[in-house]
Amino acid sequence: MNMAIRGIDANLGSYHADTFFNDLHKTLKADFIMANPPFNLSNWGADKLKADVRWKYGTPPSGNANYAWILHILNKLNVSRGIAGFLLANGALDDSDTLEIRKLLIESDKVEAIIVLPRNMFYSTDISVTLWILNNNKKGGPWHGRQLRNRTGEILFIDLRTWNSNIY
Repeated sequence: MNMAIRGIDANLGSYHADTFFNDLHKTLKADFIMANPPFNLSNWGADKLKADVRWKYGTPPSGNANYAWILHILNKLNVSRGIAGFLLANGALDDSDTLEIRKLLIESDKVEAIIVLPRNMFYSTDISVTLWILNNNKKGGPWHGRQLRNRTGEILFIDLRTWNSNIY
């Protein structure tokens, strides 16, 4: 809908579908992904996706789709340079049933940054949410005229929950 409103043309496939359950672009790998998946979705259809190839870092729990979204997004990224940014509920940082998946994501050096945002940033909820940045290449090097430093093995954590004024 957002693309149509802005007059952006794209090949969305030959019929209505989504990349989660019926991917019409199985081989497409994106350099950049921005997403705002539904938080804490409990009935997300885990039974339809048992042993899915996207669960490379572990099978997401059937009672919460947060890690299904994370692994789906990671699977759609270009493996050598893909970067994703997405929002999730803060609970995704310490859910006990996703500990092993988080551990493997960190050990595989996929997490670039975790930014806990202040409350009341969105009109639809007053909860604080977390911005996740995944990166398939933290090695640095030249990028659009800039030299990026090697960030291998590093994760940036920023807690903005108490931030309540603009600082310049």
